[in-house]
Amino acid sequence: MKLGSGGIREIEFIAQAFQLIRGGRDLALQQRELLNILPLLPEYVGMPETAVQELVDAYVFLRNTEHAIQAIADKQTQELPGDSQGQARIALAMGCADWDSFQQQLTAHRQAVSRHFADVIAPAEVDDDQAESSDAGEWKALINDELDQDQALQLLARKGFADAQFALKQLQSLQQSRAMQMLQQVAKTRLLHVLPALLEAAGQCSNAEVTLERVLLLIQAVLRRSAYLVLLAENPSAMQQLVRLCSSSAWFAAQLSKQPVLLDELIDPRTLFTPPDKARLQAELAQQLLRVPEDDMEQLMETLRYFHHAHVLRVAASDITEALPLMKVSDYLTWLAETLLEAVLQSAWRMLTEKHGVPMREPGEPCDPDFVVVGYGKMGGIELSYGSDLDLVFIHDADPDLNTNGDKSVPNPVFFNRLGQKMIHFLNTFTPSGQLYDIDMRLRPSGNSGLLVSGLKAFRQYQQKEAWTWEHQALVRARVVAGSPALAKRFEQVRAELLSQPRDRAVLLEQVCRMREKMRQHLGSRSTDDSDSFDLKQDRGGIVDIEFMVQFLVLNHACEYPDLLTYTDNIRILDSIEANGLLAAEQAGSLRDAYRVLRSVGHRQALQEQSSSVVADEELTRYRQQVAAIWDEVMC
Repeated sequence: MKLGSGGIREIEFIAQAFQLIRGGRDLALQQRELLNILPLLPEYVGMPETAVQELVDAYVFLRNTEHAIQAIADKQTQELPGDSQGQARIALAMGCADWDSFQQQLTAHRQAVSRHFADVIAPAEVDDDQAESSDAGEWKALINDELDQDQALQLLARKGFADAQFALKQLQSLQQSRAMQMLQQVAKTRLLHVLPALLEAAGQCSNAEVTLERVLLLIQAVLRRSAYLVLLAENPSAMQQLVRLCSSSAWFAAQLSKQPVLLDELIDPRTLFTPPDKARLQAELAQQLLRVPEDDMEQLMETLRYFHHAHVLRVAASDITEALPLMKVSDYLTWLAETLLEAVLQSAWRMLTEKHGVPMREPGEPCDPDFVVVGYGKMGGIELSYGSDLDLVFIHDADPDLNTNGDKSVPNPVFFNRLGQKMIHFLNTFTPSGQLYDIDMRLRPSGNSGLLVSGLKAFRQYQQKEAWTWEHQALVRARVVAGSPALAKRFEQVRAELLSQPRDRAVLLEQVCRMREKMRQHLGSRSTDDSDSFDLKQDRGGIVDIEFMVQFLVLNHACEYPDLLTYTDNIRILDSIEANGLLAAEQAGSLRDAYRVLRSVGHRQALQEQSSSVVADEELTRYRQQVAAIWDEVMC
């Protein structure tokens, strides 16, 4: 009953395998009782509920049979009796009419267990001589240093590596690395099992040498955690996805090398290439946070970071394979940031209110929380990319002269300042899984010298009386991304009021153009208009020129056309500008096309980990010249 094929031990091994794989991250799996663990597997590891029910039914049947055997034999044994009387007693104890009907049930349960055990742990083994193809044999000879240099180079060239010398050097570097020298035999065996297939797949890529370099970087990162090698060996489709995605993106390869645990995301293409919308993101994160003890801040931060890394990886996979267009990629990355900001706010709020009580908006009226996170720049404009930092401003709307209502009461401004500090700590702190987001708070009133969290009234007064024109330009792209819905509406009213103020066109134009010229001088590449090489963002005819034109038109005309303030992303603002006749249809269309193309090129640079926004692409010259021409028409 216990050790035989389809017996109790195989059910235990299935559960324990998933506990070992997932238990470090999912604390609910850190239990001893098998019948508590099995029902969790559909939610935590995706095992079909029908399979789990079959395992539960089999476990109960096998355990009851074991108890019956031991009660009849009066000793610790799991062997079925061989005599007819003993067999009849077992059948009776198990509620069966006779031994044959008991055997039928037992066989059905054991077959079900064996089938699930083979699916999870023990795939059918094939004789090595039959399983190993001649290709795998050649690769193993290369990996084991059984080929001389000429033979090795010929093999690599034949397998698709145009620069065979470079590919061989990469392999030799892995073989001579300290991690490889210190490797235990079991890990070496696993590596030898997976590496031939990786080499074969890399050689089939158009950039075979680059792909090999990226894949071997990942292999070196996981050598001492060779369970990841087993994961790849047992999931050929995941291995193919790995090579394909690493071939297309240096960023993707680097993320996996830093966080090998994300390899788990490659297994199921249904989730890998279908990133969830915001509602599903919120529901999924809420479920994961339910598993984290409220007082375990370290586990909370790790859960948030894994959630972030895993979903960015899914979006990138859809992006690289062109399953999602650029605008949708930015939508998903922005929704992800909003979901995480909301979770961070809720966690920080709970921790502080437990200690200090709830701040009071007015006497007798607690805040709800009357706090919002305002996103600026790419966050506000729904244009996030991989690695984008978040430009944020924190605003509250509680009476600054009131206190919180807890035993350790503090003034409202102190409470909200601590709330902002705790949120930044959640977001900025480096843990073993890295950083959640890099936060930039310089757009708050008075910049880095100002308060971390402003009251809405103080924010309005600053924007009216002290803010520079460029701060009003930034406000064009500002929107609430987390926090109190009621305060979000009040903020939108203040934003509309500030942006709708009548302005002197000549003064506004001079201030906008002066700021733009200063940025070109300090941040541009100093290339000429006719040069193929230019900075996508800062040079004349680049992304910032389009943004400044849009912001100028909004600030100059919002008092007449309030619908210019409905959206914060440049494409839809351009739609409103065109609809109100502020630009000709041809001009607005050219700016939209150029903005999409330039952003797309910058986005591809991010996927290839190219930190500079300077490009050399003569095909972009046409877009650049169109933008520059429209600038000369509009901004003069």
